[in-house]
Amino acid sequence: MKTSLLHNNWVTCSRPKPQATLRLFCFHYAGGGAAIFRTWSDSLPSSVEVCASELPGRGMRLKEPPFMQLEPLVQHLASALFPYLDKPFAFFGHSMGGLVSFELARLLRREYGVSPVHLFVSGHRAPQVPDPDPPIHALPESEFLEELRRFNGTPEAVLKNAELMQLLLPTLRADFAVIETYAYTPELPLDCPITAFGGLQDREVSCHEPEAWREQTNASFLLQMFPGDHFFLHSAGSLLLRSLSQKLLDR
Repeated sequence: MKTSLLHNNWVTCSRPKPQATLRLFCFHYAGGGAAIFRTWSDSLPSSVEVCASELPGRGMRLKEPPFMQLEPLVQHLASALFPYLDKPFAFFGHSMGGLVSFELARLLRREYGVSPVHLFVSGHRAPQVPDPDPPIHALPESEFLEELRRFNGTPEAVLKNAELMQLLLPTLRADFAVIETYAYTPELPLDCPITAFGGLQDREVSCHEPEAWREQTNASFLLQMFPGDHFFLHSAGSLLLRSLSQKLLDR
């Protein structure tokens, strides 16, 4: 390891594994943070070091202004992560994190000449598939909160806590702006395999939309669906981690 991951505020490693043969960088959904992946090391192979992203505006970086556009966010991420790409690495991203990990992989290929050994995208339509829903990031507060309730990713107790929501709303709005202002630009497909995960009851990403990720790779592609809504990452977490473990061992 060139530099300790403990000194990088962009990524946290709850269980450092200096002898690991692969680093799995994990990218959270809108409104989430590194804590989502805190226990993943317990369920993944001992040869895998889990490195969770922590974007500005949350967790230990709560006082930092969040990004509102994907391109500068990915540029900063690439610069911060590059020192830790000195051994084989893979990306996992859920929802917003799926889009972030995809564009990060393309930027690393374009500007740094490196590539993940596998890209795992979860809970997000293929980037070339337009989002059919109108943007929500600039809605009045009451309407924005209602949309968050519909996503089913924020506990009702949190949504009803006015003081807490005033703290969280700027980051949530910024995260949705990152997704909703994204404009896909065609490039050559990636050379790494892509595995797409989806939720069978996800009302945000219909079952056929993750299938189009196939167009984004010259290597193998697999689509796997799990029971659950947009946050099957949590409700079907053990099934997802089992599948992820197997694919990391089979690489």
